[in-house]
Parts: sequence; structure tokens; C-alpha cells
Amino acid sequence: MTSLAFSMPAEIVDPDVVAPPGDLDSNEPPMESSVHVVQMLLLLESLELFWKERTDFFAAGNLTIYFSTRQLKSEHFRGPDFFVVLGTERRPRKSWAVWEEDGRYPNVIVEVLSDSTESIDRGLKKQTYQDVFRTPDYFWFHPETLELSGFHLVDGQYEPLSPDASGRLWSAQLDLFLGVDEGQLRFFTREGELVPAGKELAQRAESAEQRAESAKQRAESAEQRAARLAEKLRELGVDPDTLK
Repeated sequence: MTSLAFSMPAEIVDPDVVAPPGDLDSNEPPMESSVHVVQMLLLLESLELFWKERTDFFAAGNLTIYFSTRQLKSEHFRGPDFFVVLGTERRPRKSWAVWEEDGRYPNVIVEVLSDSTESIDRGLKKQTYQDVFRTPDYFWFHPETLELSGFHLVDGQYEPLSPDASGRLWSAQLDLFLGVDEGQLRFFTREGELVPAGKELAQRAESAEQRAESAKQRAESAEQRAARLAEKLRELGVDPDTLK
């Protein structure tokens, strides 16, 4: 497996310090803009809600992945904007240390491009995810140009994914499509249904409640009309029960 050396945060001065097992803090810098933050949180929230019954995955955004073969916090780390690891315990983590996670790397990675990061996302990061992580599905999305590209690992090399008729890309790992909707990267089911986030679930619940209330009001109105008609018939000397 290829080993790549990356730049080290200035505050880390002792390269011989062995990281404490399973309790490493993330070293990722703030995201580029509020657009990047919203996009990352949208992917995370919608997937967490969609898989709310599952306990066999970990999803995170802007969290450091440590993968030093010497188990050092000071070397060999990357922080994808969004990633998913399958076949692991669903629980909070401060970071992802490969040596504390049975050697598991992400199954899916998404990078949100910006002018200052796109060259490394398209180049060094892609190479790292292909050659070191062996991540099966890698995607990048540019929130300004709405460019969406995806790759699937085939015989150790990333092959571009072809979009479907709606311009969406299939992730075999997630069993979901990734596509652009209203300027944001979203998940879609195999049937093409949008995987909702919390606000959309709330809107659906509100709409359902409104429909139920409207149906109740219509039913009450029908009962009131029937009662008025029955009263009118009685005034005319007609027993409404005999008309049934």
C-alpha cells in the first residue's frame, strides 16, 4: 500500500508521540463558507434520518481520518468534507483512527469543491482515496458551478461514473443516487425519490396535518349540512328517517 506524507499542523511538534487510542481530536480547519457547511450538514442529516434504524455505519463531515501505519497522530491524515464507513459501530467519535477501527477506511467520500481546494480534491486527494484508502465511491461537487463528478474503484483504479437520465450518479456502496436539487447535492433513492432532511420531514408532517384538518372540517361541514336539511324536512312535516 502506498504511503503518502502530508503537511503537519504547526501545533504538533513531537512526531514521536503515539496517539492515545480511540480518542483523537479532529485537526480539520473551518470549512470554506457557510455554503460548504450547509451542504455538508445536509448530506449528514438526510442520511442519518434515512438510516435511522441502522446501527452498522458511521457518517461524518470535516473530521480527520488518521491512517499512519506507525499509529502516529502527527503523520498521514486527511479530512474529507463528508464520508461514510460501513460495517462499523454507529457511535460518536472525535476523529477516525484507522488502527482503532479494525483497519477500516471510508466506503464513500464526498468533497465539496472551492476555488482554493479543488486542485487538491481533483488531484492529491483523489490519488490518496484511490491508492491508500481504496475507497470504492468518490464524489466531488462544486456548489457554485454545480459540477458533480463521481468515481468507482475498479481493479484498483477510479473509473468515472456515468450519470443517469436525470444527471444523477449511482453509489453502489450507499444504494443511493447523488444528484443536484435546487443547487444542492442530495441523495435520491433507487426509485428517484429525494431523501428528505429534517426540514422537509417537518414540512411533510405539517402538510399531512393540514390535509387531515381539512378533511375533518369537510366532514363536519357535511354533517352540519345534513343536520340542517333534516331539520328543514321536519319543519315541512317530513320525517327524514323515512327517506333513508
